[in-house]
Amino acid sequence: MKKILIACLPALLAGCSYYNQFVERMHTDTLLYQCDEKPLTVKINNTRQQASFVWDGKLLTLQQGLSASGVRYTDGVYVFWSKGNGATVYKRDRIVLNNCQLIPER
Repeated sequence: MKKILIACLPALLAGCSYYNQFVERMHTDTLLYQCDEKPLTVKINNTRQQASFVWDGKLLTLQQGLSASGVRYTDGVYVFWSKGNGATVYKRDRIVLNNCQLIPER
């Protein structure tokens, strides 16, 4: 009996890992924005309260922070701030992506 359990353990653990990845994807929204400078794709993970996107060839993952209005994510250098259908990206208090408008799903 122990041998069967030991033989099945890796498969069970792999199944748990796959399930966790599936749940993560279920709780992640992909938002497409058109900004003045270029398009922006942002993934919002509601469970982890994170926003991630690629900027300057780097994947940035920002944690949700305090905001008087809208939703604000930051890593201390970059800020992604959205309110309604609009968003702005800052780097050290300087706007790097402005006038980003959410592209409606088709």
